[in-house]
Amino acid sequence: MSLERFLLRLARESACLMNIHASRGSVPREKGAWMAVFAEGAIGTIGGGHLEFAAMAQARQRLAGGAGEALVRYPLGPSLGQCCGGELQVSFELVTAADIAALHQRLAADHPPLALFGGGHVGQALAQVLARLPLKLSWIDSRDEIFPAELPLGVVCLHSDPVQAEVAALAPGSRVLIMSFSHAEDLEVVAACLTRQRLHADLPYVGLIGSKTKWATFGHRLAARDFTAQEIAHVTCPIGIPGIHGKEPEVIAVAVAAQILQSVSDHR
Repeated sequence: MSLERFLLRLARESACLMNIHASRGSVPREKGAWMAVFAEGAIGTIGGGHLEFAAMAQARQRLAGGAGEALVRYPLGPSLGQCCGGELQVSFELVTAADIAALHQRLAADHPPLALFGGGHVGQALAQVLARLPLKLSWIDSRDEIFPAELPLGVVCLHSDPVQAEVAALAPGSRVLIMSFSHAEDLEVVAACLTRQRLHADLPYVGLIGSKTKWATFGHRLAARDFTAQEIAHVTCPIGIPGIHGKEPEVIAVAVAAQILQSVSDHR
């Protein structure tokens, strides 16, 4: 994730943090988007093109000790070689290692939580993709030594046995992806999610990997546990946006990650 890479590098060298403070009209990035500029190189983006080139030049001027306004207005017109027609206000802030804790809290505040149950082949591929998205990823499995030695930055790994016990501790608003090593374990996690949803209605997306046949079987078993048809319909199975074919873990990961991003956008 860009944020984790930024903070790791900030521990070694200072940066100028650029943040979109406000926007008007058609613009390439939204309010809150950020970019960290170092003496050499940068992490993140505020929209690319001439806008970013001009802003980076101002950031490096500040890093070199030069003066400048804390908030700069950029009309996205001919003067910047862009035809968006909107306007951005970009803030500039010199930051050091002393600011790491505060920056982590501030920049990750709006990242929605996501719980991934299962460390198999698809889970491994998904973790790599999801870790690079603006999400707070918790990766959960009941098996010892299932997680890779080198984890994607920002991923929190949790061992839970039984695995469904972790559902009660999920952050409110979590999206949940279920793909454990066994159908029995999958069913228990789904049931725990539906129980929590019945009590709190705070899991906006619950997705289960599997075929339509698997889901039909699960539907009968969940109904036998007194879940209603409406409650059962809250689960998405199969998962992934339609129209993407292929069963390779990496292909599934892209399709599922896209569906998660759709869910996040739909609830904003």
